[in-house]
Formats: sequence, structure tokens, C-alpha cells
Amino acid sequence: MAALTHALPSIESYVNFFSRQPAPVLRRTVNEFSRLAQNIDEVTRQEIASAVQADPLMTMRLLSHIETHRENTQNHDIVTVSSAIIMMGIMPFFRAFGDLPTAEEALASRPQALLGLLRAVSRACKAARYARNWAVLRRDLDVNEITIAALLFGAAEMMAWIHAPDLIQRVYDIQRANRELRSSAVQREVFGVTEREVQLGLIRAWRLPKLLVHLLDASQTNNPRVRTITLAVDLARHLVHGWDNQALPDDISKIHALLRIPPEALLRHLGAPEEVWPTLLPAARRSTSE
Repeated sequence: MAALTHALPSIESYVNFFSRQPAPVLRRTVNEFSRLAQNIDEVTRQEIASAVQADPLMTMRLLSHIETHRENTQNHDIVTVSSAIIMMGIMPFFRAFGDLPTAEEALASRPQALLGLLRAVSRACKAARYARNWAVLRRDLDVNEITIAALLFGAAEMMAWIHAPDLIQRVYDIQRANRELRSSAVQREVFGVTEREVQLGLIRAWRLPKLLVHLLDASQTNNPRVRTITLAVDLARHLVHGWDNQALPDDISKIHALLRIPPEALLRHLGAPEEVWPTLLPAARRSTSE
């Protein structure tokens, strides 16, 4: 597997490089598929979907597979994992994904990169849970679309940990030394581009559904569905450093403006410990008065 050790000249060059590389999945996903396949006559679509959605890498792989193998008679995009499995059928699913490369194998000699990847996966799963819960509170028409979009929001970082571990590690080292630096600024310093710029290019290169491209476009700030996703991703990222992260009051204010539930109820909903309420409650109440 080729590893990128230097910055490339453009967004397109990163998209081309990452999209040409093998896309591994987590070992636990391969093991779970093997277990489910042993009882293929009894396995349900929901069991398969749960295994897929626990792994953003596998989710990307499945949706990309559906789009690249779509028939001419298919006149609508498949945006959710459950719909993709229904479209494929259980037996064809296991035939298509019976022998997958794993991230653990790809990064066997790079334990720090594997740890970085697993942390990115964990944040993506947490962001997806936040986004799903908030979509339910907002009575969104399809919470599954929101969930998948949030799960895939960190796709570019995951690809970087797999295929450009030295560069993404440098980003984290710089931020660890100075946490006041914005992520996008450090990414541009190291990569020459930002993660979100590469993200949209990859989503298009993988031929993922247009709706997902739209939902993953963080510039669509007036769209409450997009805000649900970006705020969930931001909260998951900032909570990595604990509830004393200086970015959290701003996050809480924006989330409250989106959900419009009582400030105390919001903090309980988010699981904020009571000792940080005095810091976070004013932020939520400020959004009420604005």
C-alpha cells in the first residue's frame, strides 16, 4: 500500500490519490460478517445494517458499491444502509463483501496511525448518534439520511490515517502544541488544503448519492439538516478533550438555537455533567435571547 509522505498540489490530486487506494474496513466488521454468514438463512437485513453502520469505512464501501453497480432502471438514489441491503439482497451482499481487506492489516506496522483511525471512527459514530437524536427531536422527515451523512463526515480524515499517516499525525502534533489553532488552518499548513475540501471531492469521486453530497456540504449553513450534521460533528470532536473544552459554550449555543428545547433539558440530553452547567447554561440562554 502506497503511503503519501508529502503534500500534493491540489484538492483534485488528493481526491485522485485517495480514491485510487484500496478501501479497507475494520477487522470487527469482517468478523461480524463471517458470524452472520454462518447463519445466512436466519440473518435479517437489520442485523447486517447494524454491522455496516458500526463501521464508517464499510458504510462508504457499501454505498459506493451500490452507485457504481446501479442499473439503468434504478431512477432514485440509495441513501441509507438498509435500502442498499434491500437493493442488493442478502446472498449477493455476502458474495460481494465476503473477503475484505482490513485497516488493521493495512496499518500493522503503524500502530499510532491505527489508533488515530480508530479514534476518528469512534468520533464519527458518536457524531452519528448525536445527529440522529437531534433529527428525531426536530421531527426530520428521514433520520436515517442524517445519520449516514454524519457517519461519513470524517471520511477524508479516515483516508488520511490509512494512506497519509505521517501528514495527518503532523496536523495533530501541531494542534496538541497549540489548541487555540483552528483545525482548518493547520490542515492547510500541512496538506495545502482542508479536510472538508477533500471530503466533498471524495464523496463525488466515490459516486455517493447527490443528497449525501448536499448534506455533507458544511457551507449550506441555512439548511437545518446540514447544521444538524455539522454541529454533531463539532460536538463529538470537541468532547474528545472533555467538557472543559473552550469551544463547547459556542457549540451549546448553536445546538440550542437549532433544537429550541429548554437549556437545562438540552444539557441533560447531551449528558453534560452538572459541574459544567454553570459554564454552559449561559451559552444556551444567550441563544434564546438572540
